[in-house]
Amino acid sequence: MHRLAIVVLLAALPSVAQAQSPYASSVITYSPGSSPAGGFTIAASALGEPTRFTGGPFFPQAVTPFQPAFMTNELVSIGAGGELVVAFDHDVADDPRNPFGVDLIVFGNSFFGDAAYPTGTPSGLFAEGGQIAVSADGTTWVPVPGIDADGFAPTCGWLDASPYATVPGLEPTDFTRPIDPAITVGSMIGQPWTAVREMYDGSGGGAGIDLASLGLSSIRFVRVRVSVSALQSAEIDGFSDVAPAPLAGDLDGNGSIDGADLGILLSAFGTAEPAADLDGNGNVDGGDLGALLATWS
Repeated sequence: MHRLAIVVLLAALPSVAQAQSPYASSVITYSPGSSPAGGFTIAASALGEPTRFTGGPFFPQAVTPFQPAFMTNELVSIGAGGELVVAFDHDVADDPRNPFGVDLIVFGNSFFGDAAYPTGTPSGLFAEGGQIAVSADGTTWVPVPGIDADGFAPTCGWLDASPYATVPGLEPTDFTRPIDPAITVGSMIGQPWTAVREMYDGSGGGAGIDLASLGLSSIRFVRVRVSVSALQSAEIDGFSDVAPAPLAGDLDGNGSIDGADLGILLSAFGTAEPAADLDGNGNVDGGDLGALLATWS
């Protein structure tokens, strides 16, 4: 392709929108309730990416299903009668492309007991509840039945960390990928660590929510409440918008096929770059360009 033709083609394309964070970005309200965990009352701890490594310099630990985050700047505690309301900077949509139909994930600091320490064999789940509700406008709330905020599945920060690792792994899990809802606590109890890790399948864990099951097309606000009669305080680490399954031609992974993807393909034009070889013929050429433009969004 001639350079002039490429320049003209790029100039005719719409500009690429700035990427949005997949995590909750603002605290709307926080009331700690009557019995929050001491020191865990920094509401902003529930914003941004959930914790992958905890303990600071004195008790360093990779976050695994057996080692939850535990620092005061990593979690916010919601005591009896308390609530936390957070918002995303965009609408979290019910998207049929999302893995398992899950659209939203809530991360607490639940963890497994170990039936054969330190092998990483779950013996039971230690979790502290929390009632989830979601809203499109921050006024009308829809409860999420049967799913606890601080519950299953415990957060897992690394694909390659051992159950009690004291150093970060090399391969982070995906906090925007849910666990298969068919997998339950009972599925993991008594299983070896290798099987547990397989069930996570690259996910960072958390409680997955399908908006379609609530009759909603999108939400922007999430609320977690704890009953006034609760004996435990729920701890929250984060909220994430699930990333849809990759589209063929979505070379930058932003969920659409646009000018950024075209730029990546054109930069690899004439090479054998596998990521841009959409038709699998061993070369990045006109066939790949045609395939990308055919799925333009």
